[in-house]
Amino acid sequence: MLSYALVLFVGFIAGTVSGVVGTGATVILLPVLVMVFGPREAVPIMAVVALMSNFAKITAWWRHIDWRAAAAYALGGIPAAALGARTLLALPENTVETALGVFFLVMIPGRRWLAARNVTLGYGGMFAAGIVIGFLTGIVVSTGPLSVPAFAAHGLVKGAFIATEAAGSLALYISKALTFQAFGALPTDIAIKGLITGSSVMAGTYLARLIVERLSVATFQYLLDIVMAVSGLALLWQALR
Repeated sequence: MLSYALVLFVGFIAGTVSGVVGTGATVILLPVLVMVFGPREAVPIMAVVALMSNFAKITAWWRHIDWRAAAAYALGGIPAAALGARTLLALPENTVETALGVFFLVMIPGRRWLAARNVTLGYGGMFAAGIVIGFLTGIVVSTGPLSVPAFAAHGLVKGAFIATEAAGSLALYISKALTFQAFGALPTDIAIKGLITGSSVMAGTYLARLIVERLSVATFQYLLDIVMAVSGLALLWQALR
C-alpha cells in the first residue's frame, strides 16, 4: 500500500512538471516504477502512463493544437516507433545516451539561434523529425525531451506547444504500446498498474494548466532550456557511469 502511495505521489509531481514544460514525466517517475515494480514491468507500465499523460495534455489544451504539425510528425513517427520497438539496439546503450545528451545541450543555444533568426521547422521537417524520434522512442525506454526542440522549432509555445507535442507523441506511444501487446509484454495486470499510475499523472497535468496560463512566453522558454539541460546532463552522467 505504501509503495502504491509513493507511486501515486511521484506520479502527481511528474504530471505537474510534464504539464508545465511538456516533458519530464518519465525522467521523474521511471526510477520509482523500477524500484516498486522492477525493471521488467516498469517499461510497459510507463508506456501506458505516457498514453494517459499525453491524452490529458491534449484535452487540457484542445483548442490550441496545431493538428497539421501533429499529423506530419505522427505520419513519420508511427511506423518508425513500431519498427524501433521490434528492433534490438545495435549500438551500445551508453553510446545512444551520450549522443542524446550532447544533442539536448547543443539544442539550448541552437533553439535560441533559430528563434532569433525566425527560422522554423516546416511540415516536411516535422515529418522527418517524427521518423527519427519515433524510431528512438521504440528502441529505448524514453527519449526524454527529444521532441521538445522539434516542436519548439515549429514556432509553438505554451499551451499550443504542450498540446501539439502531446498529440504527436500520443500516436507514437500508441504504436509502441500495440507492439508491446502483440509481443505479450502488456498483460492485463501490467495495464491495470499503468492505469492506476497514469491517473495521478493526469491529475497533475490538469493542475499544470493553471500554472502555464500564468507564465510569460519568456519564462516558458527558460523552463524548456532548463529541462533540456537537466536531461542532457543526466543522460551524459548515465552514459559515463
